[in-house]
Amino acid sequence: MEIDEDKIDDAVLALLHLTLGEDGRAWKDFAWEVMNRLHAKGMIYNPIGKAKSVGLTEEGLRRSKDLFDHLFAKSK
Repeated sequence: MEIDEDKIDDAVLALLHLTLGEDGRAWKDFAWEVMNRLHAKGMIYNPIGKAKSVGLTEEGLRRSKDLFDHLFAKSK
């Protein structure tokens, strides 16, 4: 099976929204490859470091909320 990495990246970005704090940071307990791709796409700040959280860019914050709502909200 061929994996669509963009779909994986979208799912992880949506899940980052789940642990997002008021400071715009989320827990970064996801595969390094995905975090590096999200950084390359401009969705998060550099994930490399000892911090257990990562900051989301302005675009990353917006997109993570949109994806979270799209993927996980119940239909009315």
